[in-house]
Amino acid sequence: MKKKKVIAAGHICLDITPVFPDTRIEHLEDVLSPGKLVEMREADVHTGGSVANTGLAMKILGADVTLMGQIGKDAFGDMVLNILKKYDAEHGMLISDKLSTSYSVVIAVPGIDRIFLHNPGANSAFQADDIPKGQLEDVSLFHFGYPPLMRSMYEDDGAQLLKLMKRMKSAGIATSMDMAAVDAASEAGRADWEKILSQTLPFVDFFVPSVEELCFMLDRERFEEWQRRAKGGDITEFLDIRTDIKPLADRCMELGTKVLLIKCGAPGIYYRTADEEKLRGIGGNLALDPKQWAGKEGFERSYVPEKLVSGTGAGDTSIAAFLTAMLEGCSLEESLHLAAATGASCVASYDALSGLKSFDELRDKIRQGWQKNAL
Repeated sequence: MKKKKVIAAGHICLDITPVFPDTRIEHLEDVLSPGKLVEMREADVHTGGSVANTGLAMKILGADVTLMGQIGKDAFGDMVLNILKKYDAEHGMLISDKLSTSYSVVIAVPGIDRIFLHNPGANSAFQADDIPKGQLEDVSLFHFGYPPLMRSMYEDDGAQLLKLMKRMKSAGIATSMDMAAVDAASEAGRADWEKILSQTLPFVDFFVPSVEELCFMLDRERFEEWQRRAKGGDITEFLDIRTDIKPLADRCMELGTKVLLIKCGAPGIYYRTADEEKLRGIGGNLALDPKQWAGKEGFERSYVPEKLVSGTGAGDTSIAAFLTAMLEGCSLEESLHLAAATGASCVASYDALSGLKSFDELRDKIRQGWQKNAL
């Protein structure tokens, strides 16, 4: 069977992760405080962002993917291209001689949720028309990631993001969109995200945000209350599906989402699908069976990882597995199983890709009774 073509576009950067000793830490200030010298291990340097994490993961898992992100003609840009060349995935990249390549310093202290020091770089200039028309031929799925980290995608109430998604739908391509955490004090934090989503989601078939990102955008007051309850800890550890997650899902479905996956960290993934009529409007000549996928709701619990090293890229790679499985004709249930299994595999490595396993390996492990985390 011929593979369906995918474009993975949007945010890409270079991730630099200083490696801490393995000792589990309860409070960040126990390690990072003014004037303290912290002895580290080697730094882990990989590509990051949705284009690299989700796009490369889909390619490794067997999908036919073209990566399209904007980088600068600089040292970090050369490093990004050299990494992509190892996967024969550099050909669709957009290179600017005026803008710098985006980078993130990922602070992954054992026992503490990750902190990202991020420079958006060339991502901020990405435009809807940057995707060449000739590249859209025979494409089944367009996945776009991290608009909150791309200034051009959220300024003017998301006019470019709306134009981009409309362009894909008018070409008969199914669409998928992932989000990113928003710094409340930044320009992105001041954008009207509820308005942006209300305009854009009618043109998004698969919406796959994290619960924190989604709550920040749709219910800031609730998000701030979650932060107070967490007291600096992991918000996802105490969320209730019925009272915390379901109201956000209800709003997404009202705004036009057809297939919704809300990533809820270590506990797992909440999912919801629209009715059969709406699913038939997805397009892209997908192998998805609307009758079998319609009207579903539930929570896919995560699998217990072999070891926990870093959560970097776990959400992106779980989405990559879900989309790849869907493109191969898997059921909703199996797509979710493979997504959860891929996320659990990813956290065993510092980067997003080293821990990936083939679908056959994951299916074998699941059949052998891979334990799931309790809710």
